[in-house]
Amino acid sequence: MSIKDEIVKVCHLVYQNKFVSAYDGNISVRTDNNSILITRSGICKGDVTVDDILETDLDGNLISGKGKISTENKLHFFIYKKRKDVNAVVHCHPVYTTALGLVEENFLAHYFPEVLLTHGKIPICKYATPSTKEVTDSIKDSIDDSNAFILQNHGAVTVGASLMDAYYKMEKLEHAAKTVIAAKSIGKPRELTDKNIRDLLSISESTYGIKLDINKIL
Repeated sequence: MSIKDEIVKVCHLVYQNKFVSAYDGNISVRTDNNSILITRSGICKGDVTVDDILETDLDGNLISGKGKISTENKLHFFIYKKRKDVNAVVHCHPVYTTALGLVEENFLAHYFPEVLLTHGKIPICKYATPSTKEVTDSIKDSIDDSNAFILQNHGAVTVGASLMDAYYKMEKLEHAAKTVIAAKSIGKPRELTDKNIRDLLSISESTYGIKLDINKIL
């Protein structure tokens, strides 16, 4: 499967799973040539074809394709420039994650070991006007340490070493958010304690192949 075909697949997945509606969301991938493949603006992700994917450089200059580049291109390019380990970015408006972004402050609490390991610390980024530099400013303090960002009043962003990695992080984030909201409806969710987290990180590299800096988690 080509990279463009994989982008089409993920676009259809985020639409089918209701992580986006109408024309919401944008998806991009870094190529081996360090160019960026990104969805064009004004297209329902359920309708995306390979013709709706543009190729640009890291400054947003069009290399190939027709159409207007995604309005959130600044967010994507900022992430790629700051994180050499990131090769894909998924931005969606999943209902439960976005709902938490409307009410939570600063960081999403650590509730699930598997989410902590794959996503790191999840910041609730201050509201910023969409498509502006304010959005990149809202994530800059967390960009080095997190793989998922909840944007106040504006959905979420996940990043990954590959497109499917970034997509699955979005899927896991939304599943976790849905579970947290369900728990809040019947009581106070039990957070992982500092000891729980230290115990988890003490085995994370040998058991899961994931090395995390505890100072960036607690």
